[in-house]
Amino acid sequence: MTGRVPARTLEPTAGQTVGPFFAYGTTYPKKHEVAFPHSPGAILLSGAVFDGAGAPIPDCMVEIFGADRDGTVPRARGSFRRDDHTFTGFGRAFTTDEGRYEFWTRNPGSVAGEAPFFAVIVFARGLPDKLHTRIYLPEDEAALAADPLLSTLDAGERATLIARRTPEGHLVHDLRLQGEKETVFLAY
Repeated sequence: MTGRVPARTLEPTAGQTVGPFFAYGTTYPKKHEVAFPHSPGAILLSGAVFDGAGAPIPDCMVEIFGADRDGTVPRARGSFRRDDHTFTGFGRAFTTDEGRYEFWTRNPGSVAGEAPFFAVIVFARGLPDKLHTRIYLPEDEAALAADPLLSTLDAGERATLIARRTPEGHLVHDLRLQGEKETVFLAY
């Protein structure tokens, strides 16, 4: 042996889709309660996940992570801790039979001068890998226009990343995995 690395003899294995035991090991109490419901500053972030034909996806898992209102990124251990007081920034929700998801959380603040957003990961049957995206708050037009990611997108693409505010102050945002008005997904 001369110390050389042998030539690769096998092809890499293709990615595998999720299922059939999708939720096994991923569920925990109050997983969708990033903030205690109805506590000061708590909002409901909700929406639905749709496939390329526009049909709701009933077996999807959505995860969010966001800064606190002042832009502080939670760094405390125990993102699964739900003690009704600690804001961890992280939440997980499974879609209903109608493709709906919801989180109790807070409006994120700007971390480094960019427009405030939630980082989002989508897991679903048929996806060989998870999908990364963002959900931006709709209010600050100047911050949205100057955001490093949003400023690289055309108006139609930008619209797929910006939530709608309800009269009650909650946020609604649908995720479209393919097709018309497909959500912009990020590659890492």
